Amino acid sequence: MSMDQPSDAGFGVYVHWPYCAAKCPYCDFNSHVPRGAVNEQRYAKAVIRELEHHAALTPGRRVDTIFFGGGTPSLMQPDTVASVIDAIAALWPLASDAEVTLEANPSSVEAARFAGYRAAGVNRVSLGVQSLRDDALQFLGRLHSAGQARNAVDVAHAHFERVSIDLIYARPGHAVEAWRDELREALALGVRHLSAYQLTIEPGTAFYRLHAAGKLDTPPDDTATALFKATQELCAEAGLASYEVSNHAAPGEESRHNLIYWRYGDYVGVGPGAHGRIALADGARLATETVRDPAAWLEQVEGDGHGIETQTTLASLEQAEEMLLMGLRLADGVSRARLRGLSGHDIAPTTLEDLRALGLIAVVDERVRVTDDGRLLLNQIALKLADALNPVESAPAAATG
Repeated sequence: MSMDQPSDAGFGVYVHWPYCAAKCPYCDFNSHVPRGAVNEQRYAKAVIRELEHHAALTPGRRVDTIFFGGGTPSLMQPDTVASVIDAIAALWPLASDAEVTLEANPSSVEAARFAGYRAAGVNRVSLGVQSLRDDALQFLGRLHSAGQARNAVDVAHAHFERVSIDLIYARPGHAVEAWRDELREALALGVRHLSAYQLTIEPGTAFYRLHAAGKLDTPPDDTATALFKATQELCAEAGLASYEVSNHAAPGEESRHNLIYWRYGDYVGVGPGAHGRIALADGARLATETVRDPAAWLEQVEGDGHGIETQTTLASLEQAEEMLLMGLRLADGVSRARLRGLSGHDIAPTTLEDLRALGLIAVVDERVRVTDDGRLLLNQIALKLADALNPVESAPAAATG
């Protein structure tokens, strides 16, 4: 049976800066509070060495996006950012309209660096506002005030055409009307991309320990659902469509880098604890993960030329599962044609029909997407569809509708 060929979902570079001024109590990312000043020159040199290693694995690729994540990348000096961007442009062709994003905290110190980041080549900034209420910011362990957040958005708009903000809802005692008021204020700041995340209690965090001790409770499920629906409603009214379950954007303002992840494209990940997915010339697809500890990562890169701790060739079924789990988060869902072309697997039509009859998914022109009602059960739906994957050779005729 001939299979549709996979389309190119893009190629990006992710650079991890692992350092923060303080560890937020909800955060389970690979971030660390350093003892003393960070040697940025040493860090940048190691990042560039690791980039060189990945460039040798991906000759001829064109970089569509660069993303500086963390940690808090806005603690870096602009010259450090510029040196990494310049190295990427020297190792791969860089798209003329490449998206270059840097995550930033909205403190006055970091906002003062925005002009320098723009000069370095950054053209999109993602601000970790998290809340516009001072009491909530204190609860979340943030070091900025609501006033500083508003000011940082203004400063960002003065330097970048593309500005995104992050917010956290479903905090303890969070009432729906209070969230509506706060979200309206955030949307009034004029941003054209907004990420709204429900507070989750992650193992290994300070909040997890408080929750386990009975000292922290998040809103009940019905309230969390109402908060989610209010988010969808208000963002849509403001012209920011929900293109991904937690991300909202005006047309053309979607995060192109994150779309590479969700569309199961290729990306290089460098820095401590970074992940990557790379398609090789022979058709194999590598999953990479670097050493998480910053000091150990530095030593390994300086000795071996890279900090990769694990490198796995993904089986075709693993690729199909990953593509489903990522792509179903998107409003436009997953292309079954690309799923077949990439992995040689397809979803059993009986499972598709069962979920469609329940109103949880829609299947149109061979695209499978989760409905608005289904989004509330996204993880369960994704796992059920992943369990229904079959090799194309034995899959029954496709069902559409």
